[in-house]
Amino acid sequence: MSSDFRHNVETMIPALRRYARALARDRDIADDLVQDTLVRALRSEKLFLGGDLRAWLYTILTNLNRNRRRSLARQPTMMELHDTNADASGTEAEGRDISRALLTLPEDQRAVLLLVVLEGLSYRDVADIQGVPIGTVMSRLARARAQVKAMLEGERPMLRRVK
Repeated sequence: MSSDFRHNVETMIPALRRYARALARDRDIADDLVQDTLVRALRSEKLFLGGDLRAWLYTILTNLNRNRRRSLARQPTMMELHDTNADASGTEAEGRDISRALLTLPEDQRAVLLLVVLEGLSYRDVADIQGVPIGTVMSRLARARAQVKAMLEGERPMLRRVK
């Protein structure tokens, strides 16, 4: 294994962790996703043909999360209890509001929003990571931004279309 490759993968851990935590909404699950991503990446160094390492790692993580979500869909659902501390400071309350707004988004929209806004990836990179056309990325991002804005302004969330 190339020490340069290993070093470059290691420098991506904080960004992978940030993305995984926002995507999975659970610290332990996110850490597992990151660990699995790192293991697969390091084992598959020969498959990496150069290019954007960051996009390649996000693709691995995104696919692992999709697989996790598919297996969860076959299991009973548990409701998560949220702390509703009315004494929270403005910044803390705003952060909770943003987190709640993100939770209302369908996973594909949340992932696009996080990759573009939080991680600063280009639409092309996000399209490659998600395996969709750039136009799909743009429409998911627009819908995600509109829904988050509506939630923060106190409007009811838009109903999701069922396909």
